[in-house]
Amino acid sequence: MRHSNIMVDVGKWPIFTLLSPQEIASIRKACVFGTSANEAIYITHNDEVFAFGLNCSNCLGTGDNQSTIVPKKLEALCGKKISSLSYGSGPHVVLCTEDGEVYAWGHNGYSQLGNGATNQGITPVQVCTNLLIKRVVEVACGSHHSMALSADGDLYAWGYNNCGQVGSGSTANQPTPRRVSNCLQGKMVVAIACGQTSSMAVVNNGEVYGWGYNGNGQLGLGNNGNQLTPCRVAALHGVCILQIVCGYAHTLALSDEGVLYAWGANTYGQLGTGNKSNQLSPVQIMMEKEREENSEKNAFVLLDSYNEMVVEIAACHSAHISAARTQSGQVYMWGQCRGQSVVLPHLTHFSCTDDVFACFATPAVMWRLLSVEHEEFLTVAESLRREFDSPETSDLKFRVEGKYIHVHKAVLKIRCEHFRTMFQSYWNEDMKEVLEIDQFSYPVYRAFLEYLYTDCVDLPPEDAIGLLDLATSYCENRLKKLCQHIIKRGITVENAFSLLSAAVRYDAEDLEEFCFKFCVNHLTDVTQTTAFWQMDGPLLKEFIAKASKCGAFRN
Repeated sequence: MRHSNIMVDVGKWPIFTLLSPQEIASIRKACVFGTSANEAIYITHNDEVFAFGLNCSNCLGTGDNQSTIVPKKLEALCGKKISSLSYGSGPHVVLCTEDGEVYAWGHNGYSQLGNGATNQGITPVQVCTNLLIKRVVEVACGSHHSMALSADGDLYAWGYNNCGQVGSGSTANQPTPRRVSNCLQGKMVVAIACGQTSSMAVVNNGEVYGWGYNGNGQLGLGNNGNQLTPCRVAALHGVCILQIVCGYAHTLALSDEGVLYAWGANTYGQLGTGNKSNQLSPVQIMMEKEREENSEKNAFVLLDSYNEMVVEIAACHSAHISAARTQSGQVYMWGQCRGQSVVLPHLTHFSCTDDVFACFATPAVMWRLLSVEHEEFLTVAESLRREFDSPETSDLKFRVEGKYIHVHKAVLKIRCEHFRTMFQSYWNEDMKEVLEIDQFSYPVYRAFLEYLYTDCVDLPPEDAIGLLDLATSYCENRLKKLCQHIIKRGITVENAFSLLSAAVRYDAEDLEEFCFKFCVNHLTDVTQTTAFWQMDGPLLKEFIAKASKCGAFRN
């Protein structure tokens, strides 16, 4: 289970209301788990480990079977620096430390603790067989099976195996950790996830493998037959996957280009496809960026609706809910949200995916080991970012298309030569409190000013063209490169001709060449688009002449 680094309030999980403010303040990492989200483990700033709650199947590891509303210290784990933690449905708990040791306790009816026995583990015990020589960096649990990933990319699995979820080639339970090989032999695994009775792995070239139960298509193989050994998800050929997570019976995967794929069970809309049909193969899920509201006069700023890059996905094998966070920090949720089926990604007001699980998952467990950062420390860069377009601290307003953007003269002078020159005392601009801008659109000029505060640009390719024009006229070379990069990454058959004509208009030769080659390489499709037929005469003639010289019309 990965842990988060965004500020999170553990108080959103009801079980933590049992703790005093002092105890809450001591928490550095935490995990809420169990069939009714009634068990919790937390790690303090000085690496002490505590557990409290219902204690089903001895899952608190306190040495007795008593429930406790007062946190009890787990001496065996204190000072161990826990780096990854996961839990099953029994529940059983498996974790690994920064030194790569693995500990397990709790329900063990299927040997999911990996100690060769089937009696419950009442305290944390190190899992030794085959793992002592390995430095384990990540653990994952299904309902009653467990997996561990080593630093050198080897994967081990053990426990319940009725559907092949430990990947051994049989359906016999696996009493101790066994290396998962077959198709994974010679490959370096970099990420793992478990559904209830299925397992998934990503290898270092971005390929995805699945095994175990596949009755809902959760392995993404195009069929619904169980797999007793790892099988590659062929439909993702050519896509490089970075992150993978599993719900109860569905899977989400995130590519290196920020594209989200989903497959498997969809009874509650947990795939985000807009319907409730299961998917046996990966389908792409869109996060649409919405219209942005501007506080000045409550006007709507029309950003072309375009897909946001996803940077994090979240799911958990005990629930039918999905969540994602985009590059701009927006958090979406879908699936079974407090009993209601949400079939398309719904934009929330949360700042992290963890809050989705605290407030909407059933049970309200955590999908990963959570890091809680209490200290509200902002770097210089973060402080600047926060003050962009802030009416409270600004000393200058730009008025663009009737809307205001609040800025700080000093920041503009420090960050941009154009403004440094403009705000000389003998220029009359220096005396004004409002500057009118009429040669650029509002989204473009706002993005430019925001770039001066953040070093980042968040614009669709069509608007990035306008920003490229601005960057050229203000001699901002790094911004020019950023714009060209956005445009090149965002080029499609539909917009290629618009981008080409804009590149010609702004004398962006590199970009013109790039768009021209793209148009020639996709000539048949591109000539069917509206943009092609809307192209003005001289430009169209020039394109046809140039394309014919490249041999585009040769039979």
